[in-house]
Amino acid sequence: MAEAAANIKKIRALIAAHKRWDLLFSLLGMLALMVGVLTFVALFGQMAVEGASRLSWDFFTNFPSRKPDQAGILSAWVGSTLVMLVTAATAVPLGVAAGIYLEEYAPRNWITDLIEINVTNLAGVPSIIYGLLALGLFVYGFGLGQSILTAGLTLGLLILPVVIVATREAIRAIPAAIREGAYALGATKWQTTADHILPYSLAGIMTGVIIGMALAIGETAPVITIGALTFIAFLPAPPFTVMPIQMFNWTSRPETAFHQNAAAAGLVLVVMTLSMNALAIYIRYRLRKNIKW
Repeated sequence: MAEAAANIKKIRALIAAHKRWDLLFSLLGMLALMVGVLTFVALFGQMAVEGASRLSWDFFTNFPSRKPDQAGILSAWVGSTLVMLVTAATAVPLGVAAGIYLEEYAPRNWITDLIEINVTNLAGVPSIIYGLLALGLFVYGFGLGQSILTAGLTLGLLILPVVIVATREAIRAIPAAIREGAYALGATKWQTTADHILPYSLAGIMTGVIIGMALAIGETAPVITIGALTFIAFLPAPPFTVMPIQMFNWTSRPETAFHQNAAAAGLVLVVMTLSMNALAIYIRYRLRKNIKW
């Protein structure tokens, strides 16, 4: 009896120690989260205070100007929109197809392992490397010049590993019983993938795609490398600009009014990014709500 009571006491002490460690890690995690959230709130609040007064219809419909009170972001947001369209048209089909192939069709050998390692590593390559690659390949190699097409292809390459990894993780989360049930009923590999795997994994895939797009819309280094201009007083023809570069142009000027314009543009860019992330959350919720295993 005494030995059993001692064992119970030890178990209770061990459980209490684990609970204390759980509480400690919870507090550290909450602290780390609050540091990130409060930093974002402080920066966003500063931009809102400085730039809210410049947000008007004229700000969205005017071209950049040497007069800060007449300057707008028309060429910048049109350029960003067109670049994002090219990026989506490039990265999404290619990334989703590559993810499906690697997860469902590719043989398990050293070549596939090498491809998987390289795809994962490419997700961590600095964005300036993609800009240098695009400068040599798209601008000089293919002769596409300093165009929206070049910028879209560059950012498409940038987020391609993100789309591939997100697609693979979404497909990997599908229970094996789904595949086995489809095969048991006589479905082919493609029928199983098209009718079951893709619909069930679409929520995760779309979330990864939209997060990748939100990452691309704020990139500056690659588009500067391929020759995006900082001042365009006309709609993109082939010369183009994007929102981050327009902000860089305004922040580099000494006048306070231009800094307010940059804060207003940053506010618009943050709202666009948050909207894309909110859309990802909504799509994931709606699609997962309709899934019944």
